[in-house]
Amino acid sequence: MPLQNQKVVILGGTSGIGLATAQAALAQGATVVVSSSRQDRVTAAVAELGSRADGQVADLTDAASITQLFARIGAFDHLVYTAGDSLLLGELASTDMSAVRKAFEIRMFGAMAAVKAATPHIRQGGSITLTSGIASARPQKGWTVGASICGAMEGFMRALAVELAPTRVNIVSPGFVRTPLWANIPQAEREAMFRQVGAQLPTGRVGEADDIAQTYLYLMSNAFASGQTIIIDGGGVLV
Repeated sequence: MPLQNQKVVILGGTSGIGLATAQAALAQGATVVVSSSRQDRVTAAVAELGSRADGQVADLTDAASITQLFARIGAFDHLVYTAGDSLLLGELASTDMSAVRKAFEIRMFGAMAAVKAATPHIRQGGSITLTSGIASARPQKGWTVGASICGAMEGFMRALAVELAPTRVNIVSPGFVRTPLWANIPQAEREAMFRQVGAQLPTGRVGEADDIAQTYLYLMSNAFASGQTIIIDGGGVLV
């Protein structure tokens, strides 16, 4: 088990891809710490994950809260950042700029603050794995904000891979995945979207959180992977 006796910290690890990654890391012998801004989500996630999991509450929009989080956690091996609010969809002309700034706050600036606070605590041989999305490579109409965030995150990752070496830094770029991030779309519309998109993909379906979690495991365990954007989208950028 490649993560045996290693400690993995997952910010955004109480639901969706983050929770699936926590479950996969535990199966590979790791201990995990998951974090969310809400105590109820942390409590529920730890109860589901079991005795080798710990949970911490932290506000990823507050640098002081993030610094305190990593002071409590102490030394660890791998940081995974999957935190993010529901997707902000819509054409730029009708998008409120305060909503744009809020979207960047968690996904981009929260990641920057987390990396800054976490880096002194990452053990030798450790890694950082961030999250973007295929909107950076193939945006659709109404994805202006999401595409901008994903592109910024990928540039951030490449700079970090140089700046923080030999700590490895990579990013996972998922395509359409069935997670709570789509919860702002009514259920019937959401399921119809998943069916329609899945039928167009070479894999014949949209992704599940477990599919994406395997990519985080790969990047944590492969000691020669750094500076890489790994797309896992069912072939979506091809069609």
